[in-house]
Amino acid sequence: MFPLGTVLFPSAVLPLHVFEPRYRALVRDCLAAERELGVVLIERGSEVGGGDVRADVGTVAHIVEARELPDGRWALLTVGARRMRIDAWLPDAPYPLADVVAWPDAAPGPGHDELAAAALTRLRRVLALAAEAGDGAAPATLELSEDPVLAVQQAAAVAPLGPFDRQRLLVASSPDARATLLEELLTGVEEVLALRLAGG
Repeated sequence: MFPLGTVLFPSAVLPLHVFEPRYRALVRDCLAAERELGVVLIERGSEVGGGDVRADVGTVAHIVEARELPDGRWALLTVGARRMRIDAWLPDAPYPLADVVAWPDAAPGPGHDELAAAALTRLRRVLALAAEAGDGAAPATLELSEDPVLAVQQAAAVAPLGPFDRQRLLVASSPDARATLLEELLTGVEEVLALRLAGG
């Protein structure tokens, strides 16, 4: 398990810089096995040193590329594979370990395409406003999957939201609920950006 201050969504790319000795050991063990590790959000505490409070839902990440640096650090490129739920945290040995179960999404409802389209339209509007405001954000023209379920996950990964809102999106009960929540969250972001740009 790799607790982080960020949320990983299935299909999203996550580069990792691994420098703590315990996580260097984790990387070696993962590369010798299925090249997978669990990414969970640290809800309180720090990424370094332990003693953190971790979310109970995360994402299995697949290691696509791994490069060991001369000083023993690792540069990894990972991709989110699937959601997981933590059944129990185990003693660190030496890195965090947990019993996990897969937590697949429910099937999208018949109106999902419309919900996804609304959320993605809102995302592009927010990204355009963020660019106008000088915020670092993904371009409004970014390409998203033609699969609306996957596109909403990709949108959640790039939307200008904080980690706790991203976690709410990750644990949403269905693709429909995720698309609806994403549009709601982005509506709030849009209002704030519009006020900023209007000098309010």
